[in-house]
Amino acid sequence: MPVTALHHLVCPLDGQPLTRQNTAWQCPQGHSFDIARQGYVHLLPVQKKRSKDPGDSKAMVAARQRFLNAGYYRSIADALNKAVMPGLPTDAACLDAGCGEGYYLRQLGQAVPEGIEMQVLGLDVSKWAVLSAAKQDPAPAWVVGTNAHIPVPDNSLDRVLCVFGFPVFNEFTRVLKPAGRLIMVDPGPDHLRELRDIIYPSVTERPEGERVVPESFQEVSRETVRETIVLEGGSNIADLLAMTPHLYRAPAEGLARAAELTRLQLTLDVRIQVLEVT
Repeated sequence: MPVTALHHLVCPLDGQPLTRQNTAWQCPQGHSFDIARQGYVHLLPVQKKRSKDPGDSKAMVAARQRFLNAGYYRSIADALNKAVMPGLPTDAACLDAGCGEGYYLRQLGQAVPEGIEMQVLGLDVSKWAVLSAAKQDPAPAWVVGTNAHIPVPDNSLDRVLCVFGFPVFNEFTRVLKPAGRLIMVDPGPDHLRELRDIIYPSVTERPEGERVVPESFQEVSRETVRETIVLEGGSNIADLLAMTPHLYRAPAEGLARAAELTRLQLTLDVRIQVLEVT
């Protein structure tokens, strides 16, 4: 298979290499992390959690899984895959930093060309997201963890994906190899504008342009993915709303208006930026 699990993990407590021993990952200092029945491992120590159950909830993950598996964001996945491939070595290592329920890594796995073996790690702070990802695809390594302390060695990755996520640039710089690449996907100013017009009394304009490039990176390319999609049925609209922060930010009146919808035409407006370690 072109996609296999990344096996170069480090202990989140002392940074020592982890070795798989039957049903657990262990470090030389004796720290041990059990592998769940579904195949993922929890590498987010209690002292590094910001809440009891961080990240997306079980309901948010389920909504995202239904929505993404229906193919509405396929154009984004295709553009992301295209951005990953240039210059990819034949023995590549890739991290999805904030992998959610694993949709984009599953699409990437199907796009890896013959002749390339890719070791893959999906990392997310939500145990519900990682559980869902592991159930859907056993090939990658799936880890509950945080972008602030990525449990892999220095200079060990060729690609890092950050899709609608929370980048920690100093960590991305640490884990990427020289000339390794970070591929970032961020919403553009018109992304889901029609939904925002419905649920908010007024819509704040998003600034045009990409994130400021840190000094440790140079920009290789940028691309806009823009498409119109149509959601038919209240359940698909509800799933989209539930998988976004808008569900918690919008006022009750706006959520009530959204709940009455049975059809919604939406603009997808996404920026894909490729950065290379200098």
